[in-house]
Amino acid sequence: MAAAAVREASSGRPNVGHAGGAPWLRRHFRLPAARQTAQHGSAWFGMASPCPTAGVWLPHGPWGWGAPSPRAPLLSGSVPGRGPWAVVVGADGRPWQAAWRAMAAQGEYRRLEDFEEDSPPGEEELLVHVTEGLQDSWHHIKNLDNFFTKIYHFHQKNGFACMMLSDLFELVQFLFVVTFTTFLLCCVEYDVLFANRPLNHSHAGGAAPDRSKVTLPDAVLPAPQCARRIRASGWIIFLLVMAAVFWLYRLVKVLCSLLSYWEIRTFYIKALNIPSEGLCNYSWQEVQARLISLQRRQQMCVHKRELTELDIYHRILRFKNYMVAMVNKSLLPVRFRLPLLGSVVFLTQGLKYNLELLLFWGPGSLFQNKWSLRPQCKRAGARRELAQRLARTMVLLGLANLLLCPCVLVWQLLYAFFSYAEVIKREPGSLGARRWSLYGRHYLRHFNELNHELQARLSRGYKPATKYMNSFTSPLLTVLAKNVGFFAGSILAVLIVLTVYDEDVLTVQHILTAITLLGLVVTVARSFIPDEHTVWCPEQLLQRVLAHVHYMPDHWQGNASRSETRSEMAQLFQYKAVFILEELLSPILTPLILIFALPSRALDIVDFFRNFTVEVVGVGDICSFAQLDVRNHGNPQWLSAGQTEASVYQQAENGKTELSLMHFAITNPRWQPPPPSELFLSHLKEKVQQDAAAAPPAQHILAEGPLGASLLSDDSAVAPDGLLASVLARPILSASGLVSRDRRFVQPCSTASAAASVLASLASPLPGRARGPSANSPGCPSDRLRPEESLLLSESRLRSLSRSALLSEVASAEMSLHAIYLHELHQQQQQGPGPQAVGVWVAAGAPKPPSVTAGSAARASQAQHREMPLGGWAEEEEEEEEEEEQTTG
Repeated sequence: MAAAAVREASSGRPNVGHAGGAPWLRRHFRLPAARQTAQHGSAWFGMASPCPTAGVWLPHGPWGWGAPSPRAPLLSGSVPGRGPWAVVVGADGRPWQAAWRAMAAQGEYRRLEDFEEDSPPGEEELLVHVTEGLQDSWHHIKNLDNFFTKIYHFHQKNGFACMMLSDLFELVQFLFVVTFTTFLLCCVEYDVLFANRPLNHSHAGGAAPDRSKVTLPDAVLPAPQCARRIRASGWIIFLLVMAAVFWLYRLVKVLCSLLSYWEIRTFYIKALNIPSEGLCNYSWQEVQARLISLQRRQQMCVHKRELTELDIYHRILRFKNYMVAMVNKSLLPVRFRLPLLGSVVFLTQGLKYNLELLLFWGPGSLFQNKWSLRPQCKRAGARRELAQRLARTMVLLGLANLLLCPCVLVWQLLYAFFSYAEVIKREPGSLGARRWSLYGRHYLRHFNELNHELQARLSRGYKPATKYMNSFTSPLLTVLAKNVGFFAGSILAVLIVLTVYDEDVLTVQHILTAITLLGLVVTVARSFIPDEHTVWCPEQLLQRVLAHVHYMPDHWQGNASRSETRSEMAQLFQYKAVFILEELLSPILTPLILIFALPSRALDIVDFFRNFTVEVVGVGDICSFAQLDVRNHGNPQWLSAGQTEASVYQQAENGKTELSLMHFAITNPRWQPPPPSELFLSHLKEKVQQDAAAAPPAQHILAEGPLGASLLSDDSAVAPDGLLASVLARPILSASGLVSRDRRFVQPCSTASAAASVLASLASPLPGRARGPSANSPGCPSDRLRPEESLLLSESRLRSLSRSALLSEVASAEMSLHAIYLHELHQQQQQGPGPQAVGVWVAAGAPKPPSVTAGSAARASQAQHREMPLGGWAEEEEEEEEEEEQTTG
C-alpha cells in the first residue's frame, strides 16, 4: 500500500495530503507524536541519508511539488528487517524537479510498506487512524473540481430523473433528425406528392379510377428503392457514418454521465441528507452550507480542515473566471470593423467551445490538468516559445474545424429548421424578441458568479432592457412599415373574406402560401411601428437596466439617447434572429477566426495567464481576479483609493473587482473575507453611513415608490422594484417639487444619498452578518428578515415566498442598492468636486448614474421574466451542458 501511496504522490493528483494534519499521509505513513498535529508544511519520506532531501515529497497543495527547508527537522526511525525511514516536515522550497534530481543522486529508494502490516517496535501507539465515515468514495476525492461541479449541476437540473430523461431525449432527438432527414431526401416521391404525376387507383366493381386523390403512402417509396437511393449517394453515406460515430460517442458519454450522477444522487441522500423528491425545496446556498458542514465531519478535501464558500466557487468556476477576466480586459473576443455595420463582436457557442478546448482542457492546452497550468506557462523566459506553439495550435484547430465544417453546417441548418420553422409560422414576431448575447453574458458576469445567479440577475433586467431598445425608433422605417403593412394587410383581408365566403378558394394553388406570407409581412411590419401612446426616457431606462445588470461603460452616462450607445447595447442584448444567424454562420467563421485573427494574440494570451494566475493551497491555479483582492486588482476610481497597489494593467475594468466582491459577500453572508477585502467593505459601510446622514429617512423614500415607478414607466410599484424606482426617481421628485423637501438638507437629495439612506436603514448593509459560531444558530441575522428588510417586500409577497426565496429577494435588492451607490460615487470621482451633486436631476438631462434593481428569487425570477422561448438551441443552458461534458470527459 505504501508503494501505491508513493506512486499517487508522484503522480501529482489533485487531492493528496500534506504533513501532520492530512489523513492521507497519516493513513499511509508513520508520524511521531511531536508532528502529528502540524497543520502546514511539506512532507518528505524515504531512506535515511546524509542529505535531508533524499526522500519523496508529499505535495502541500493539489497541483505542484516543493522541497523541504534546509533547517527542517529530520524525524527518523527504523523498521526491523527493512532499514531506516525518515520524514522531514518543512516549508515549500525550490521546485520539485530539483528535489527529484537531488533524490535520484542519493541512490535508489526502497518501497515503503503499509504501517498496518509492520510497525516499528514501541511506536504502535503513535499511529493515526482515520475513520472511513459514511462511504470511502467520499473521502479524499481525486478531482474536487468535477465533484463540486456535478453536485451543482445535479441541483440545478432538478435531480437524477430529470437529467436522465434530458440526456436520453437528446440522443433520441439526434437520431430522429438524422433519420427523418434521410427519409425526406431519399424515400419520398415528390412528383407524386405535389400531384405533378397522376396515379392510377383501381377500384373494385370496375369503377373508374380516381386520379384526383393522392395519399401519403402513395408518395412514399418502397424500402428496397429507398435503400438503393441511399447507397447511390456518396455524400449521404459519408454524413450518415459521421452521424453514427458521433451518436455512439454521445451514447458512451451519456452512460458514463448517468453512472456518475447516480453516485451524486447517493451522495445527496446519504451524506447531505437531502432526499431526491425534496431537492427542489433546497436552494443552492443550503446545499453549499451542508457541503461545508460535511467537510468538518469527514474530509472530502484533505488540504484544508474546513472549506469556504469561495473554495467551492473557485473549483466550479475555475475556467469561467478566466474567460470573464479576458473579456473584461478586452483580450477576447476578437472585434471586427465591417462596412455599414461598424464594430462587430462575434462570439458563438461553437467559437467559445473551441477557445475552451484551446486554453483549458484540450490536447496542448495551457492547463496540464483540471487544476494546474503547465510549468512553462509560469516562466517569463518561455513566453515566446509558448506563444508560437499556441499560435500553431490555433491554426491546426482552425484547419480541423474547416474539415468538419460541412458536417457541422448541415447539422446546424437541419436543427435550426426543425426547431424554429413551426415557431416562426405560429409566432413570426418571436424573431424580433431579444436575448442576452453570449458576449453580453461574459461582459456582465461577476467574478465567482454561478450560472443561476447570473441568469436571475439578467432576467430581472430583461424587461427594462427591452423597453430601452424599443425606445429607439427610425422615422423612415416607421413610414415604410406603415405602408407595407397597409398593402399586405389589404390583400390578406380580401383573401380571408373570400375563404370565409367559399372554402373552395383554399383549393386554389398556392393560396395558403400567399396567406401565410402576407401574415408574416404584416407581423414584421407592425414590429417597426412604435406605440404612439407611450413616452420613453432613454436616460432613465438605461439607469434601470444598469440597476439590474450592474455594469455599463462610462461613456454611456449622459449619452443614452445616442445611436452609438444603442448599437453597443445591441451587442449585449441582441435580436434572436441575429443569434440564430450567428450560430448558423459559426461553422464557417470560426475556422477563419482561429486561423487568421487569433494567432496574433497568442503572446498576449500567454502573458495574461502568467500574470493573472495564482496558486491557492488546496485549490490549485486560479485566475487572480477571482480572489476578489482589492489590493492587487482594485481601481482607485471605485472607492478603493489608498487600498490598492494595482497598476493600470492589473486593475479590473468597470469596477468589476469591487462589484464582484460586494456581490459575492451579499450572496454568501457567512463568508469571511480576507483582510484587504474586509477593509474595503468596512470603508464602504462607513461611507454609506456618512452619506445617509445627509439624506431623508428611508421611510420617506420608500413611501414615494408608486410615484417614482410611474415616472420611470414601470409596470408596477411592487417592491423591490418599487424601492429601486423610488431611489432612482428621488432626484427628479426632489428637484421638481413633487415631494416636500426637508429644510434640514441644504442640497437636493441625490440618487447616491437616497441609496445610502435605504442601505443605512438595514441593520447591517454589508455582509459579515453571520460569522463565527453564531452563524449556524437558527436566529442568526442571515436567516431572519429584519423589520427594515420587510419594507422591501409587499405583504402578499411575504406570504407567497419561502424563507430562502425571501432572503434571495432581499439580497438582490441590497446588491442593487450597493451597485447604484458605487456607480454614483464613481461618477462623482470622475467629474470631480462641483456645485452639483451627482445624481441630481439637472436641466440638461436625466439623473446621472447607474442603478441596480432586484426582483424575485433566483428561480422565481427566471420563471416570471424568462425570455420568450424559441425552441432550438437551449441558449443559456448550453454553457451548463458543455461544462457537464468536460466533467464527464
